[in-house]
Amino acid sequence: MGRMKDLAIDIMSFEEGELDQRATLDLFATLIRSGMAWTLQGSYGRTANWLIAEGWISQRGEVTDAGELMLEAVAA
Repeated sequence: MGRMKDLAIDIMSFEEGELDQRATLDLFATLIRSGMAWTLQGSYGRTANWLIAEGWISQRGEVTDAGELMLEAVAA
């Protein structure tokens, strides 16, 4: 139950533009892994597909090495 509450808070924070790049990538990895990315409103599925196409998250919902490199680049 606590995990779903945390996920709901993360989704609301994402929609408010309050998540940094790491938290956003982790959120979408979780949404892809759970399958929720495809059941929420369309923008979530489109964003998930884009993150997968960019190679930052795998189709299984794992942040890739390329995703880690991107995060390092934006943090520098």
